Amino acid sequence: MKILVINGPNLNNLGKRDESHYGAESFSEVITSIEQFSKELGIEVKFSQSNSEGELISFIQKEASTSDGIVINAGALTHYGLSLKDSLIDAHIPLVEIHISNIHQREEYRRTSVVEPVAIGQVAGFGTSGYLYALELLINYLENAI
Repeated sequence: MKILVINGPNLNNLGKRDESHYGAESFSEVITSIEQFSKELGIEVKFSQSNSEGELISFIQKEASTSDGIVINAGALTHYGLSLKDSLIDAHIPLVEIHISNIHQREEYRRTSVVEPVAIGQVAGFGTSGYLYALELLINYLENAI
């Protein structure tokens, strides 16, 4: 099983951002944690992080046909990335949306997600552990064809 793990703008700055929302863990530590967890689960993960919506779309278009699912933290693109949303729809594979902070308890503009309607679920507010929860949820979904 192959899962794409996609991160949008500014997530490469984890560990340097507002710790009250994003914690102290660096982006490389998050990636290492996901890699270790994916080995335990016996799955392959392929990562992409970009501050450019177009690069994320190109990654999805290139990789979706050989992948089983997507875990995505679209960052600020969550709220207005309609072309990213279209590429996720066109991928025709299940996805779980993840947010480190609870976007539903933050500023009003952060509470709307263009990704959520095309996701099988959303994990928000559990810190960087949310990536691991999202992987588990997606794998359970794929294995049980819910």
